[in-house]
Amino acid sequence: MEVIYHFVPYGELLNPEKDTLALDVGMKTVPGVIDHHHPEAEPECTASLLVKYPELVFKHISPAELTGRRQSDKKLKIITHRLPDFDAIASVFICLKLLETGQVDSSLVEIADYARLVDSASLPKSIDLTATPYSILRAIFAMIKKEGEESNLERMEEGLRLMSFLYTKSEEGYEIIENRALFSAVDRYEKAMRRVEEDYFQYLMEVGQFPKITLYLPSISGDKKVPVDGLICRNPKSFLLKEWARRDRINSPRGEGFGFLLTCFGNYRYILGVDPDRGVNLKGLGDLLNQKEEEKRKNTNRPLTYRWYDGNCPFFNFRIIDSPQDGPSLTFQEIVRLVIQFGSPK
Repeated sequence: MEVIYHFVPYGELLNPEKDTLALDVGMKTVPGVIDHHHPEAEPECTASLLVKYPELVFKHISPAELTGRRQSDKKLKIITHRLPDFDAIASVFICLKLLETGQVDSSLVEIADYARLVDSASLPKSIDLTATPYSILRAIFAMIKKEGEESNLERMEEGLRLMSFLYTKSEEGYEIIENRALFSAVDRYEKAMRRVEEDYFQYLMEVGQFPKITLYLPSISGDKKVPVDGLICRNPKSFLLKEWARRDRINSPRGEGFGFLLTCFGNYRYILGVDPDRGVNLKGLGDLLNQKEEEKRKNTNRPLTYRWYDGNCPFFNFRIIDSPQDGPSLTFQEIVRLVIQFGSPK
C-alpha cells in the first residue's frame, strides 16, 4: 500500500475524505478524522483513541476493502500536523497496523498507553529520560537538519522506524518503556541516548540564565490558587528543557521543580504549560491573551486569522497554551506581563 503524507497547521478543521485518514488534527473525532484537541473529545490522546475505538478507522477504510483492490489502486493519504510529535507518529503507526492486521493487539495498546503519558506530559519523574522512547525520538528530531516538508517527512520516517522497533520488541516480550540495554543494542538509539545525556548539561547551562518567577495558579477544582515556580525560557537550545525543568529541585526557588514554563522561540511561537502533577491549570489565561491579541491586531490593522489555543479539551484541561499559527502580535514583554498578572496571588 502506498502511503502519501500531508502536513497541515495545528488546529486545522478537517472533514472526512475518501481514502484519507486525518490523525491528531482536524478538530473532531469521527470515522476518518481522529483528533482530541476539541472540547467534545474524550480525555485521550489520538493514539489511545484509536486502540479504544478502532472503528474510527474501520468504518472509514476497511482492511478487506484495501485487500480487494488492485496493487496500483492501494493508496492511502494520511494527514497530520506539521512537525509531527510522538502522538501523531504513534497514531499513524497504529492506523497502518490496524489496516494490515484488522485488530488491536497488546503491543499496540502498550504503545498507545505510552503515547498517552507522553502527550499529557505525565511521564513519571522516576523514569530514566535517557532510556525512554520519547527522549530518544526527541534526540533524533534534534539532529534533523532539513526544513519544511522535508523535515516533516524525515520526522515521520524516523518515528515510524522507532514505532516498528518498539512494536517488534514488545511482541517479543521486552520492556519497551525504559530499557537502556534494549536501546543500546541499536547504534542509532545508542547515539540518541548519548545526545539526551548531553542535553542535560545544556539545560544546566541555560537554567541559570532564564528568569524565575513564582505564580499563583488556579487549582483544577478552581477553589484556590496554588504557588508554583515558573521558568521563562527564551530560545532554549535544550530539546528536553521541559522535562529537566520539572524534575529540577535544585534550581527551582521552592525546591519543587518548575511547575510552569513559558517557552519562546523567536517572537513567533510561544508555548505555555504546567506540570500535571501540580494539580493546577491555566484556565482564563488563554482568554486574557486572546483579548489583548485582538485589541493589538485591531490597533495595527492586522487580521485576526488565528487565535491562541488555550488547551480547551478534556485531555489537556487548560494545562497548555500555544500561540497563534501566524505568530502573535503581542511582544515578549507584553506576554510575560500578562502571565505575571494572571498569576498574581490576589
